[in-house]
Amino acid sequence: MPKYRLLTKEELYEFEKEFVEFLVVNGIEPEKWQYIKENDLQSAEKIIELFSDVILESVLRNVKFIELKSKKYVHAIQCLTDKMVSIALEDSAPDNQKSGAEEQRENSLSIYKSEKTYSEKRETEIFDLLQKGYQISDGDLFKKLQLASLG
Repeated sequence: MPKYRLLTKEELYEFEKEFVEFLVVNGIEPEKWQYIKENDLQSAEKIIELFSDVILESVLRNVKFIELKSKKYVHAIQCLTDKMVSIALEDSAPDNQKSGAEEQRENSLSIYKSEKTYSEKRETEIFDLLQKGYQISDGDLFKKLQLASLG
């Protein structure tokens, strides 16, 4: 069972070069891999699971920011080595008030900030949030919300 999830066929195709290198590093030459795929599906699946974990662990280790956006809520998180710094912007105006005056609109916006130390391994917590719909981001939204929260 993989630590995170299996890479999709498309993802495996994108990482074909890395997969070949992974096989070679683990002593599996192309002919041996072909034999395993054809005659030992269980071993082939285990190798793909291990490779998937290596790739996902590498990606997750490099994540610095994630975010989630909806109609009434944006949430940006900075993923530091020891904790997550979170900033959220919520619009509490009723949906039918969207065309209201700008001042009313501003009064319906609230910014929330918090910090949380990791209760599990950093990469595991980030993976769990990605599974819930968060996206890896460049941090631009987080930085904008951080500036807005200061003013």
